[in-house]
Amino acid sequence: MFKKLVAIEPVSLVPSAEKALRSFAEEVILYPDIPDGDEEVARRIGDADAVLLSYTTWLGREALEKCPDVKYIGMCCSLYSPESANVDILYAGERGIAVTGIRDYGDEGVVEYVVSELVRCLHGFGQPAWDGMPREITGLKAGIVGLGKSGGMIADALRFFGAEIAYFARGEKAEARAKGYRFLPLDELLSRSEVVCCCLNKNTVLLHRTEFERLGDRKILFNTGLSPAWDESAFAEWIGGDNLCFCDTVGALGAEKFLDHPHVRCMEVSTGRTRQAFDRLSEKVLANLSEYDRRNDIP
Repeated sequence: MFKKLVAIEPVSLVPSAEKALRSFAEEVILYPDIPDGDEEVARRIGDADAVLLSYTTWLGREALEKCPDVKYIGMCCSLYSPESANVDILYAGERGIAVTGIRDYGDEGVVEYVVSELVRCLHGFGQPAWDGMPREITGLKAGIVGLGKSGGMIADALRFFGAEIAYFARGEKAEARAKGYRFLPLDELLSRSEVVCCCLNKNTVLLHRTEFERLGDRKILFNTGLSPAWDESAFAEWIGGDNLCFCDTVGALGAEKFLDHPHVRCMEVSTGRTRQAFDRLSEKVLANLSEYDRRNDIP
C-alpha cells in the first residue's frame, strides 16, 4: 500500500473507482481543478509516493525533482510513447519511478462521431449535401492514416456501410489484408481517397505541403488524434480550397484561429469522453495499480 496517493487534477474516475483508490493508499487526495504550473504541481504532490494525472497537466523534471518520494505515476489517459506523453517518462525512468498509462478506452465514441458527421455531410442533414445531392457511404473511397485501434474500428465501421477501405501504416497488417483493406503508400492513398481519416498518436505529423498537394481539392479530412496531423501553414492553404475538415477538439485542430473557418467543423468537445469510456478508463487505472502492487509486493 502506498503511504499517500495524490491526483493532481481531475482524472475522470467514476465514484466507485475513486472509493477503490483508498484500498491502495493510506491517504488519498483528489484535487478538483488543474494546477497552474510546475510549482503548484510540486506543492500538490508534496511527500506523496503515488501520483495520478490526466492529459491536461505536464509533469516534468522541474516538478518531480522537488518530490523525492514519488515511486509511481499513473496516467489516467492514453500512453503510446514517451514522445507523446505529458509525463517526462525518460526522467522518471532515471529515478526508477514506474509510469503506467492506459489505451483503448474512448475509441467507440470517436468512431460514432466520425460516422455521424460523415453521414450528415454526405446526406446534407443541416447543411448542403457534399455532392449536391444526398449520397450514401456505399462505394465511398475512404483512406485511413494510422490503422491502430481507433483507425481499425473506423475502417470496420465504414466498411460495414459499404465504403472501399485503403490504409497507410508502418507496414501491411495481415488482419487488414484478410478484410480486403488495401495497404497503400501515403501519397497514393491521399490522391485516391474521397475521405481521409487521420488516426495518429499525439505529436505525429505526416501531412506536409507535398502531402496536401497529393490530397488535392474536393476532399473531406477527419483528424481523430489529440494533436494536428499536419503542418499548420500547409493545412491553412489546403483548407482554403474546396475542402472540409472535421475535428472534435481544438487540440486536434491545432489553432483556435481555424474555428471560424467556413470549411472547418470542430465540435470543441472530446468525443471519446463518454459515460462508457469513463467506466473503461476507471477499470484500467485500477488494474494498473493492482498490477504495480502485485509486482512490488506492497502489503
